[in-house]
Amino acid sequence: MPRTNTWLTAATHDRLVRELAVLTGAPVPPETEAEFDVPTDQEHRDTRIARIQELLRDAVVGEAPPDDGIAEPGMVLTVRYGSEDEAETFLLGVRDRSDAEGITVYSPESPLGRALIGAREGEEREYTTPRGKTFAVTLVRAVPYEPS
Repeated sequence: MPRTNTWLTAATHDRLVRELAVLTGAPVPPETEAEFDVPTDQEHRDTRIARIQELLRDAVVGEAPPDDGIAEPGMVLTVRYGSEDEAETFLLGVRDRSDAEGITVYSPESPLGRALIGAREGEEREYTTPRGKTFAVTLVRAVPYEPS
């Protein structure tokens, strides 16, 4: 499977860089060190370091995708599930333990994210949850993320 770039907001990128510094023992200000829970188990620490390095390796940071109404990482998506009237809006990007964006974030690697990638406004797609339930979702709107 070809490697794809990871879309990160600037806030998420900066937080991951700080966390990596703490995990690897780089000198950091005390307030930065206090910001993260460092695993005491070396295996968990190594796993977290590898995950952060993977996210940062090919990161696209804060670049807005084209405003073409097509769902892709870096877009704020508004969707409707099945025949529900209410819509949900979220950012399609890497959440990775951060709620600094002020918006719900769904991963492009999640079942919902994978189903929506490439969808055009008005298009209905289906996705299957890890528990085996299948749901219909319609992309109502897709706009580039703009940090507040």
